[in-house]
Amino acid sequence: MTKQIAFQGEPGAFSHAAAANVFPGEEFLGCVTFEETLNAVQSGKADFAVVPVENSLYGRITDIHHLLPESGLNIIGETYLRVEMTLLGVPGARLEDIKAVQSLSVALGQCRKFISANGLRTINAVDTAGSAREIAEKADPAVAAIASRFAGEIYGLNVLAENIEDADHNTTRFLVLSPTEQRAPNQGKVKTTFVFRVRNVPAALYKAMGGFATNGVNMTKLESYMVGGAFTATQFYADIEGHPDDIGVQHAFEELGFFTDYFRILGVYPAAD
Repeated sequence: MTKQIAFQGEPGAFSHAAAANVFPGEEFLGCVTFEETLNAVQSGKADFAVVPVENSLYGRITDIHHLLPESGLNIIGETYLRVEMTLLGVPGARLEDIKAVQSLSVALGQCRKFISANGLRTINAVDTAGSAREIAEKADPAVAAIASRFAGEIYGLNVLAENIEDADHNTTRFLVLSPTEQRAPNQGKVKTTFVFRVRNVPAALYKAMGGFATNGVNMTKLESYMVGGAFTATQFYADIEGHPDDIGVQHAFEELGFFTDYFRILGVYPAAD
């Protein structure tokens, strides 16, 4: 039976491409916002969701850190997508004919050198995939879109130039979310993601982190953010390498418990390359 996979954005978005890499051959549901994406899984409209959590250029995706812990969804996997910007034109268009380029402002900013070298006028839009769709609809050979090759295939556009981004390390990490818990077995490389709030006592965070160091557990991510609009209520989002069944992780979590008043594991899943 075909599964429904939710992602944020229009068909052809980078999130759509990431979802297609994880779930080839399934059906995909584009959503306007991250909240709508998570709700699609919560309501049963979609079986899974694939959402971005951090980018090598821009850091964390703030909305996800706020929405995911409260969603009740479980992380069951991760994937990385190299963000490769492609100049897309209508059939018959040539690079030398292009006068203007349309895309999300962030994408335009990532391709400044190419845009400047070719003397192109920029047109800001709400997203990359939507730009590809609009360029296909307008059928103007003098205007191109910056989007993924995947978007070009969906909307019937031709690749006029590829890998036009300024930085060659632009990569986004995505999480795969499920309505049910599916913990990975304790074999191979495993990540555990969890959230916690420290008690309001001196040096609580320092002491809470000590258990991971003394038990040889590598923490690969630690992010803080406010909850409930209170300056004194800070929640932490963390990734570690290891499984909750590992003795070292068990001891680290036990020590963490002495200095926290809230702790929840969001997922135990295979680490992606």
